[in-house]
Amino acid sequence: MLKDFKRGDVGTIIADAAYDSDAIRKRARQLRAKVCIKPNAGRKKKKRYNRTVYKHRNLIERFFGRIKRCRRIATRYEKKPANFADFIWLAALITDMV
Repeated sequence: MLKDFKRGDVGTIIADAAYDSDAIRKRARQLRAKVCIKPNAGRKKKKRYNRTVYKHRNLIERFFGRIKRCRRIATRYEKKPANFADFIWLAALITDMV
């Protein structure tokens, strides 16, 4: 999904340890985005991450858990990031999350 963004579109990338790859970190540097990814346990050289920011990832995951009750979001019918983001906003308004 990061391939669709342009430089300056993304502020911070917050992700789980499953997404700790050099390719994602390289793409984040190209986008000039900050990275907050917990290092994978198998990584030889541990990368630093902001633990306070990483804790807020839980709020985002719970939010997506609630809006996935909307079938269009759960199955990701919209392939373009802008359209998908619009439906996330709509689902957030319906589920009273915003």
